[in-house]
Amino acid sequence: MEILGIDRINGEIKIPGDKSISHRSAMISAILDKPVKIKNYLFSSDCIATLEVLKDLGVDIAGNSSELVIKGCGISGLSEPRRILDVGNSGTAIRLLSGILAGNPVMSVLSGDSSINRRPMARIIEPLKQMGARVYGRNNSKYAPLVIFGTRDLRGKRFDPGLSSAQVKSCILLAALHAEGVTEIRQPGTSRDHTERMLEYLGASIEYDGMNTRIDPSKKLAAKDIHIPADISSALFFIVAALILKDSNITIKDVGINPTRSYALDVLRSMGADIEIRNRRTVCNEPVADIEASSSSLKPAEIDRDMIPNIIDEIPILSVAASAAPGKTVFRGAQELRHKESDRLKAISGQFARAGVDIKELADGLEINGKKDFKLRSCTTLDSMGDHRIAMSLAVLAMPSKKKVTILDDDCINTSLPGFKELFYSACR
Repeated sequence: MEILGIDRINGEIKIPGDKSISHRSAMISAILDKPVKIKNYLFSSDCIATLEVLKDLGVDIAGNSSELVIKGCGISGLSEPRRILDVGNSGTAIRLLSGILAGNPVMSVLSGDSSINRRPMARIIEPLKQMGARVYGRNNSKYAPLVIFGTRDLRGKRFDPGLSSAQVKSCILLAALHAEGVTEIRQPGTSRDHTERMLEYLGASIEYDGMNTRIDPSKKLAAKDIHIPADISSALFFIVAALILKDSNITIKDVGINPTRSYALDVLRSMGADIEIRNRRTVCNEPVADIEASSSSLKPAEIDRDMIPNIIDEIPILSVAASAAPGKTVFRGAQELRHKESDRLKAISGQFARAGVDIKELADGLEINGKKDFKLRSCTTLDSMGDHRIAMSLAVLAMPSKKKVTILDDDCINTSLPGFKELFYSACR
């Protein structure tokens, strides 16, 4: 991807569907016993991988980018796959599918690319085993590939995990749908609640407050059509671009503003960002709104450690905003970034420093000394490290530069936001 001095972005755009909700809509629909229509499903490589895995498990999926129809197999009706289930680059897919497969009486093997097979899996294997599941992984059950011998004999339990993770929590909840008795999860902090909201929308007996979740699986889920809002994580790349480019104003329509996902907007507002939220409403149990962002004079952020779990995926693009905010911004408690598609702390610090940002890599975070009207220095090539969020963040960082900048390995962007370049070019007016 080549970027050459983008002066401003203006206009109104619409971002594709939310990746987290897309994954969940397909997986949960697959275990219902009546068809579900899904609108605005994200056809990124990650979410397509989820659909392909579900097809391998006997789920009938038809439709196109405007509307999918998923005919589920019932709560324990998935078929035994004839081949290894390949989730590609999706951590959400491998962890959430493990919960579903733990309660289906079939044998399956889940694997992914080299990045997925390096990411920690003991955090889901251990709780599943405590529920009576038979799940095994590489290197003494620490990593994928995962081998799952599904069973109908799962038991509900109370869990007190040492970390706040939507993927771990969702894995347990999806296994709990197949279990005998109530399951409770008490996290040390808040995490995304898309799974809880969707299960509640479909009629589950579930209680949740961000930290604590309780589900009674005795109430059957009801099939309902699902409309997926635009992905706020993707919207943030355009929002930050508008903030740091002069004479810019952009409106992004129909964005999901789930309070466990919108902390990044709070961080940006605390930095002086001109961001307006309009036309608030609720769609399929998810809050949705239109977001307007305009050029702003940013200041450093003071970020509480407790906020980190809910901005963990947004730290790369928030680091771009911090680079344009004169003064020191510090992210601490973000060691989880070392276990993403890349070691994101190393990737951000290395590539931002190459671009001329005054940045320091910490054991659990980053320290950024921003400059007003930051522009890249003489380097002309930056490396995405094969990580979609790093690639898009580097692209936004490069926009104010008057020199051509090349972002290497930009194909990874299709993991979460196909059409990223076209959307930006359409807003460059």
